[in-house]
Amino acid sequence: MSILIKPIITEKANDLTELNNKYTFQVDSRANKIEIKNAIESAYGVSVSKVRTMNYPVKRNTKFTKKGVVTGKIGAYKKAIIELVEGDNIDFYSNI
Repeated sequence: MSILIKPIITEKANDLTELNNKYTFQVDSRANKIEIKNAIESAYGVSVSKVRTMNYPVKRNTKFTKKGVVTGKIGAYKKAIIELVEGDNIDFYSNI
């Protein structure tokens, strides 16, 4: 089971990173906080001090267009906000 799916890189997530040393990841919905902490520490070689998680539900929408009713869906996911020990950081852009 791959726990880390991808880092979330948005304006709000970048502000958290720059100001508070917190990083945001999309993680497997079955993973708990201890598994997420161990995955971050082994993947990036940093020390994690706090993990916060949020579960987002499925979002469904309906649009009425000329072609008829169109329905869409955004799948459910789990987001984790990782707070690192002071002095540690993760560089997502080093491979570019």
